[in-house]
Amino acid sequence: MKTEYTEEQKYLRAKKRVKSIKGFYVHLMVYLLVNAFLLIAKVFSDGGTEVLWEWQSYNTVLFWGIGLAFHAFGVFGMDILFGKNWEDQKIKEFMDKDKREFWE
Repeated sequence: MKTEYTEEQKYLRAKKRVKSIKGFYVHLMVYLLVNAFLLIAKVFSDGGTEVLWEWQSYNTVLFWGIGLAFHAFGVFGMDILFGKNWEDQKIKEFMDKDKREFWE
């Protein structure tokens, strides 16, 4: 059974989706900024770039990154890599490209 939504319901669902996508991108920006700051602070406090080759330097990056990946899958689903219609879109893209090249 297919659910029919009113225009207001469609709007509210779309608004909720946009809010969750925005939340993910805010999380991503905080992740990048905080981890960059932590790595730079570690280099300057420990006196050199050799600290970047130590496992302990990347604990936060790794484990927070795993959490960020789960957040991404929660927001975008498994379609984050290829999308729902990725194959169809790529086929259409290549067919359009061939069509343009053939007629030019």
